[in-house]
Amino acid sequence: MEVATEVGSLVLRVYLLRSLWTALYTQNLAPLNLPLHSMITYATVALLMSLILEVDGTRLIREKLREGTIATDLMKPISVPFYFFSDGIGQTGLHAVLVIPSLLFSLLLVRIDVPRPEVIGAFLLSFALGYCVNFFLNFLMNSIAFWTLETFAIQLIVRWVSDLLSGQVIPLTLFPGLLGRLVFALPFAAIYSTPLLIYVGVIAPAQWAGAFAMQIVWLTLFAGLSTLVWRAGSRRVVIQGG
Repeated sequence: MEVATEVGSLVLRVYLLRSLWTALYTQNLAPLNLPLHSMITYATVALLMSLILEVDGTRLIREKLREGTIATDLMKPISVPFYFFSDGIGQTGLHAVLVIPSLLFSLLLVRIDVPRPEVIGAFLLSFALGYCVNFFLNFLMNSIAFWTLETFAIQLIVRWVSDLLSGQVIPLTLFPGLLGRLVFALPFAAIYSTPLLIYVGVIAPAQWAGAFAMQIVWLTLFAGLSTLVWRAGSRRVVIQGG
């Protein structure tokens, strides 16, 4: 029932987004270089991506700190961060299964463009890099729980900012001038916007290397910060209820 409800909810959102963007395009409110059918494809693929990217296996850090079980995990001969990553991969695999029925039902409502194989390959590579950026961003926020024991507020703020500035809801090409260059330079663009713009062809093959490089820069930065915060936190464990 839960799976059926989630699939139904996603299909309804596809229908609403199609209606919304169709209405906006009739009022000449169109993002740069995106015709209507490409915009509908963009919005649909973004929703399907969200099934995977919204999975946060690192919230276990916060839960384990509050329960006190993180102390036992730190004593085990394992890489605890890799354990959280593996747990997130497992949850992601389950949610990825939902993409198939959601896509099939969505095709009854919208026409999704299918690009050339090399574009799909570049999209998948960019999507994988975006997934890793998203993982380390969540890992960094949840690791703050070593000091605060609660990270809900900061995650909520970052989630709201990410929804607006990642390209998940609206393409970043809609932002003009200096503001547009600024939002493209933020780490949130590496999560959603870069893979999506590759998929719909706004980022041309000649620009792929630069787009991948920007994602790798943010991935390296967040991975490094996560490592530093985790090491500092694991040396100063504060347990609530343990």
